[in-house]
Amino acid sequence: VALGLIVMILAIAIIIGFKHEISSKVIGFGGHIQVSNFDNNYSYEVIPIEQDPALLKQLKSIPGVKHMQIFGNKPGIIKTENDIQGVVLKGIGRDFDWDFFKEKMINGSILQLSDTAISNDILISKKLASLLKLETGNDVRMYFIIDDLIRARRFTIKGIYESGLEDFDKMFVLCDIGQIQKLNSWESNQVAGFEILVNDLKNLDQVANEVYKFIPYDTNAQTIKEIYPQIFDWLKLQDMNVIIILTLMILVAIITMISALLILILERTNTIGLLKALGYKTWNIRKIFLIIASNIALKGIFWGNLIGLSLAFVQKYSGIIKLSQESYYVSVVPIQINFF
Repeated sequence: VALGLIVMILAIAIIIGFKHEISSKVIGFGGHIQVSNFDNNYSYEVIPIEQDPALLKQLKSIPGVKHMQIFGNKPGIIKTENDIQGVVLKGIGRDFDWDFFKEKMINGSILQLSDTAISNDILISKKLASLLKLETGNDVRMYFIIDDLIRARRFTIKGIYESGLEDFDKMFVLCDIGQIQKLNSWESNQVAGFEILVNDLKNLDQVANEVYKFIPYDTNAQTIKEIYPQIFDWLKLQDMNVIIILTLMILVAIITMISALLILILERTNTIGLLKALGYKTWNIRKIFLIIASNIALKGIFWGNLIGLSLAFVQKYSGIIKLSQESYYVSVVPIQINFF
């Protein structure tokens, strides 16, 4: 009973932790909901929308909305003396929520942006830095194709981050959104769109529906699940693992308890006969075995919870068990404790 409970607790804690870690990393790159022009495709060359103060105020007032931030994307190429790499330059503003990237920084610092001047600093991933042999403080040149002409920009690497999602790390370079506006010849109030963060991922679809009611007809609101369906469908499949493990362990626990009771009853056949001869009622005899069974179950539950939760907390706060980040997208076995 204790062993079954330990396995169930750890299985649930690891699966929930894994889903939380992966989804939070994807959300860190794109927010929970993205509002952009309806005609935008997936090439990162987008039609801009204007920042309407009245619209932004309405969107911020929607229950469940935690934060809003502007963004802009521009595909480009980083070229060094010996290497070349295609990337997406993601422009952000002063309203950007740095909580995710602060945790993922391994060198340098986050971008310091202002309204008065456009910053030439960028953040790149450890993966890109390794591929292109770059370090914090290095100057890099990026090339962009605009109106069939090649334009070059020089940037300075302010910091290096590592999210663990290789596809995202190889793709995204963070910069001042002013650079995107300048490259695309946009006005200062034009952006690729807005990223909306919500308080609870469970209410994502509900908040997205409310957002859709407020935005103009020529704009679209997509949840992060719709933008990256392959990732979230894959995470959803992990729930099946939990269901299979729980079902198997519950069946094992039931069979174990039934077997234990049958053995106890068979071993005490003479005692049962003696008690019946002394006038004991059948229910009173059953009650004796139910008390013994309850004793076994409660001890199993106590020790199972104690050992299972202890192991979970040790892993959560110490990260003793490591994983290959290239294979699992996380460097340690993730744990998320859900007492319910």
